Amino acid sequence: MARVRVNGLGRLKQRLQDMPDEIKDSLVEAVKEAAEAVRDDVKRNVPVDTRSRDSHHLKDAVDIRYREGGLAADVGWFGQQNSYAAYVEFGTRRRPAQPSLYPALERERGRFPGRIKDEVRQALR
Repeated sequence: MARVRVNGLGRLKQRLQDMPDEIKDSLVEAVKEAAEAVRDDVKRNVPVDTRSRDSHHLKDAVDIRYREGGLAADVGWFGQQNSYAAYVEFGTRRRPAQPSLYPALERERGRFPGRIKDEVRQALR
Protein backbone atom coordinates (compact mmCIF):
# COMPACT_ATOMS: atom_id res chain seq x y z
CA MET A 1 0.00 0.00 0.00
CA ALA A 2 1.27 3.49 -0.79
CA ARG A 3 1.14 5.93 2.05
CA VAL A 4 1.30 9.68 2.39
CA ARG A 5 2.75 10.91 5.66
CA VAL A 6 1.65 14.19 7.18
CA ASN A 7 4.31 15.66 9.46
CA GLY A 8 3.22 17.61 12.51
CA LEU A 9 0.01 15.66 13.07
CA GLY A 10 0.61 15.63 16.84
CA ARG A 11 0.94 19.41 16.92
CA LEU A 12 -2.16 19.73 14.75
CA LYS A 13 -4.14 17.50 17.13
CA GLN A 14 -3.17 19.73 20.04
CA ARG A 15 -4.34 22.83 18.18
CA LEU A 16 -7.54 21.11 17.09
CA GLN A 17 -8.53 20.57 20.71
CA ASP A 18 -8.72 24.34 21.11
CA MET A 19 -10.76 24.88 17.92
CA PRO A 20 -14.54 25.01 17.69
CA ASP A 21 -16.25 21.79 16.63
CA GLU A 22 -17.37 23.40 13.37
CA ILE A 23 -13.74 23.85 12.28
CA LYS A 24 -12.83 20.29 13.26
CA ASP A 25 -15.82 18.99 11.31
CA SER A 26 -14.79 21.03 8.28
CA LEU A 27 -11.29 19.50 8.34
CA VAL A 28 -12.76 16.01 8.58
CA GLU A 29 -15.01 16.83 5.61
CA ALA A 30 -12.01 18.05 3.58
CA VAL A 31 -10.15 14.80 4.30
CA LYS A 32 -13.23 12.80 3.32
CA GLU A 33 -13.63 14.68 0.04
CA ALA A 34 -9.94 14.25 -0.77
CA ALA A 35 -9.95 10.53 0.04
CA GLU A 36 -13.07 9.96 -2.06
CA ALA A 37 -11.52 11.93 -4.95
CA VAL A 38 -8.40 9.74 -4.83
CA ARG A 39 -10.49 6.56 -4.65
CA ASP A 40 -12.64 7.62 -7.60
CA ASP A 41 -9.58 8.64 -9.63
CA VAL A 42 -8.00 5.23 -8.99
CA LYS A 43 -11.21 3.45 -10.02
CA ARG A 44 -11.20 5.36 -13.32
CA ASN A 45 -7.54 4.66 -14.06
CA VAL A 46 -6.61 1.29 -12.59
CA PRO A 47 -5.74 -1.14 -15.39
CA VAL A 48 -8.38 -3.72 -16.24
CA ASP A 49 -7.40 -7.00 -17.89
CA THR A 50 -10.29 -7.73 -20.25
CA ARG A 51 -9.05 -11.32 -20.74
CA SER A 52 -9.60 -12.17 -17.08
CA ARG A 53 -12.84 -13.22 -15.43
CA ASP A 54 -11.81 -11.11 -12.46
CA SER A 55 -10.93 -8.15 -14.63
CA HIS A 56 -12.57 -5.52 -12.44
CA HIS A 57 -11.31 -6.83 -9.11
CA LEU A 58 -8.81 -4.03 -8.36
CA LYS A 59 -11.24 -1.43 -9.61
CA ASP A 60 -13.95 -2.69 -7.26
CA ALA A 61 -11.61 -3.37 -4.31
CA VAL A 62 -10.02 0.08 -3.87
CA ASP A 63 -11.23 1.36 -0.52
CA ILE A 64 -10.83 4.07 2.12
CA ARG A 65 -10.05 3.57 5.80
CA TYR A 66 -10.27 6.56 8.11
CA ARG A 67 -8.12 7.11 11.19
CA GLU A 68 -7.45 9.84 13.74
CA GLY A 69 -11.13 10.68 14.07
CA GLY A 70 -11.42 11.23 10.33
CA LEU A 71 -8.37 13.51 10.06
CA ALA A 72 -6.34 10.85 8.23
CA ALA A 73 -7.33 8.43 5.52
CA ASP A 74 -5.66 5.46 3.88
CA VAL A 75 -6.73 4.84 0.30
CA GLY A 76 -5.75 1.63 -1.43
CA TRP A 77 -6.24 -2.09 -1.48
CA PHE A 78 -6.48 -3.89 1.83
CA GLY A 79 -6.35 -7.56 2.63
CA GLN A 80 -4.34 -10.50 1.41
CA GLN A 81 -6.56 -11.07 -1.64
CA ASN A 82 -5.45 -7.68 -2.97
CA SER A 83 -1.72 -8.04 -2.35
CA TYR A 84 -1.02 -8.22 -6.09
CA ALA A 85 -2.08 -4.55 -6.41
CA ALA A 86 1.50 -3.60 -5.48
CA TYR A 87 2.79 -5.58 -8.49
CA VAL A 88 0.38 -3.73 -10.78
CA GLU A 89 1.21 -0.34 -9.25
CA PHE A 90 5.01 -0.70 -9.14
CA GLY A 91 5.64 -3.42 -11.74
CA THR A 92 7.88 -6.45 -11.60
CA ARG A 93 10.95 -7.59 -13.43
CA ARG A 94 8.74 -8.93 -16.22
CA ARG A 95 5.82 -6.50 -16.16
CA PRO A 96 6.02 -2.72 -16.36
CA ALA A 97 4.43 -0.59 -13.65
CA GLN A 98 0.86 0.54 -14.31
CA PRO A 99 0.39 3.06 -11.52
CA SER A 100 -3.02 4.42 -10.66
CA LEU A 101 -2.83 5.15 -6.91
CA TYR A 102 0.32 7.28 -6.87
CA PRO A 103 -0.78 9.51 -9.77
CA ALA A 104 -4.18 9.98 -8.09
CA LEU A 105 -2.46 11.01 -4.85
CA GLU A 106 -0.28 13.47 -6.74
CA ARG A 107 -3.28 15.03 -8.49
CA GLU A 108 -5.10 15.44 -5.18
CA ARG A 109 -2.05 16.89 -3.43
CA GLY A 110 -2.49 20.12 -5.39
CA ARG A 111 -6.22 20.33 -4.66
CA PHE A 112 -6.14 19.48 -0.96
CA PRO A 113 -5.16 22.92 0.43
CA GLY A 114 -8.05 24.46 -1.51
CA ARG A 115 -10.45 21.87 -0.13
CA ILE A 116 -9.38 22.75 3.40
CA LYS A 117 -9.78 26.49 2.79
CA ASP A 118 -13.22 26.04 1.24
CA GLU A 119 -14.50 23.84 4.07
CA VAL A 120 -13.15 26.13 6.80
CA ARG A 121 -14.61 29.20 5.10
CA GLN A 122 -18.02 27.54 4.99
CA ALA A 123 -17.74 26.65 8.68
CA LEU A 124 -16.90 30.24 9.58
CA ARG A 125 -19.94 31.72 7.82
